[in-house]
Amino acid sequence: MRFSRGSRTPALPDHLSRFIAGLTAGSDAPFGSPAGRLQPLEAFGTNPGALAGHFYVPRSAPATMPLVVVLHGCTQSAAAFDRGSGWSRLADLAGFAVLFPEQSRENNPNLCFNWFVPQDIARDGGEAQSIRQMVETMLRRMPLDPARVFVTGLSAGGAMAAAMLATAPDLFAGGAVIAGLPYACAANVPQAFRAMNGERLPGAFELVERARAAADRPASGRYPRLSLWQGTMDRTVVPANAEALAAQWRGLAGLADAPDHATIDGRLARSVWLDGEGRQALELCLVEGMDHGTPLKTMGPDACGVAAPFMLDVGISSTCHISRFFGILDPSVAVDLGSRPGAAEEETAFIPPGAGAMSQPGAVIENALRKAGLLR
Repeated sequence: MRFSRGSRTPALPDHLSRFIAGLTAGSDAPFGSPAGRLQPLEAFGTNPGALAGHFYVPRSAPATMPLVVVLHGCTQSAAAFDRGSGWSRLADLAGFAVLFPEQSRENNPNLCFNWFVPQDIARDGGEAQSIRQMVETMLRRMPLDPARVFVTGLSAGGAMAAAMLATAPDLFAGGAVIAGLPYACAANVPQAFRAMNGERLPGAFELVERARAAADRPASGRYPRLSLWQGTMDRTVVPANAEALAAQWRGLAGLADAPDHATIDGRLARSVWLDGEGRQALELCLVEGMDHGTPLKTMGPDACGVAAPFMLDVGISSTCHISRFFGILDPSVAVDLGSRPGAAEEETAFIPPGAGAMSQPGAVIENALRKAGLLR
């Protein structure tokens, strides 16, 4: 995770500088972007956070679909994160829509969502409100089930996913945070770096109070269910953040400190907390030996995604697991959507009538010219 706002951003710690330099050497463009698979979401509100929006709807769209909001990490684009994680390809198989908010270099030179800027994680302002407006626009324009809206993200995108769950708990049925941080654990860049390193994180009581102050308690009385993912060897956002976010969510949801059950399956250690009705309300998934990134499996059963910077082939598909945790992927459905070069890039999304300006032929041509760098 790397970020900057304004001219007084402090120098990066050495290990972060080396880490980012390895990711960005030789290219200013994010890793492989099959942009033709995603369509732009336009005219979605006042957009106070000045974000872009993209979406994907399967060709064989069911009458009423779930919606998954996917937030990329630093140095990534929406299309690059989609290719790496496999979310839109899984949407074809399971029948749900995907929304991809996207950061700009004008907002953050390193394409990080600004999870550490108070006005960007407030309920009625900044980037969080822009994302809410995108979701609300999708719900109006497309055949989506408002009771099955979910959000997930990696690193800075994971921290912003936590912000969305805290500030709009009535909007989401569940969320997943991968290598992210607790809501409102930092209010400026120096605090953000310290939090990422596990230093001076607010205590559990303070974190719960900050999240409670972000929005009214959900009308149902039930906070969205949450899946947390963390590599035990993450040197960029250390595991203390996953533990702190788990504590924040336990306090919000009224869960016990100790998990109701825990399992170890190969490299994956999973702890689960149940709510009063016996449903899975929180899970913490620790991947042994994994550094900073999204856990992937690129070959064999449950393969989904393509290895790349921040997209780590550790033999575990977080995309498939999270989809099952959300209840939008049938556990009995066989998944094998691993690396097959060229297959994903050639596909074209279904565009619902009125979904955006891309439904007009002129806009299609204009968008193609922009992507080719022939029009600004």
